[in-house]
Amino acid sequence: MTTIVKETHQRTRRTRVSRKNQITLPVATLADAHVIPGDVLRVEVEAEGVFRLIKDNDPWLSKFEEFAGSMPGLAKAASLEELRDEWER
Repeated sequence: MTTIVKETHQRTRRTRVSRKNQITLPVATLADAHVIPGDVLRVEVEAEGVFRLIKDNDPWLSKFEEFAGSMPGLAKAASLEELRDEWER
């Protein structure tokens, strides 16, 4: 039985931490990890100077996003101006 092992020659990709503690992740790195704009990433510290980014799939957030905007007229029914007027009475 022959086992085929796919070799990966990953190029080292670097980024710098800004004064505001921000980093820009290289596009190729994001593509390799299948991360797209809008994805939420969880940050874990593995060791001193070693971070791990994990795509965070929150089931509650997913359900909210699925139903957001799916009830036309709901915003009109819950008019903030009308509610504020009721408070002033």
